[in-house]
Amino acid sequence: MLSGRRLDLLNPSPLDVELSDIAHGLARVARWNGQTKGEHAFSVAQHSLLVTDIVERMKPEASSELKLAAVLHDGPEYVIGDMISPFKAVVGGTYKVVENRLQEAIHLRFGLPAALPSDWKRCIKRADIIAAWHEAITLAGFSEREAAQTFSRPRGFDPTGLDLTPRAVFVVQKDFQERVERLEAAVSRQRSS
Repeated sequence: MLSGRRLDLLNPSPLDVELSDIAHGLARVARWNGQTKGEHAFSVAQHSLLVTDIVERMKPEASSELKLAAVLHDGPEYVIGDMISPFKAVVGGTYKVVENRLQEAIHLRFGLPAALPSDWKRCIKRADIIAAWHEAITLAGFSEREAAQTFSRPRGFDPTGLDLTPRAVFVVQKDFQERVERLEAAVSRQRSS
């Protein structure tokens, strides 16, 4: 990693997980394999910020821990990249094992449970699908009918004001890092009070 850390992919340690590496990597990994509209790629970091914004809209009372888990939900991709779902299915179990171990190490590094509570997982998954739907029709050239065949059409969510404009790498990297730092500090304050 650029931080100088050496991350063992098969047995990752939370001690080797650095926020600067995650922000750097995710800001440079393109969603939709880069097949999106705009001057810049729509990065996994920007997607992660979008998912967190959606979680905050869906659950205004969401804890800082849930929001932190949401922004880090694709964290392993800073190391292994963003593989499209159909290809993940072809690769199979070994990929998922590596991804899960990385996710657990990331969670532990940021003071979250290694395995998230099921209600958090459901909330983040719904936000992830809502984000993917809107990315597909806004950025990736899907018609609404095509998107409905791949993703469930989001119901009960108003997308007004969602920012889907692909932004420059350094801007997204900074925004991602700052959001994680704010949420991490909020979690720490809540636990100490």
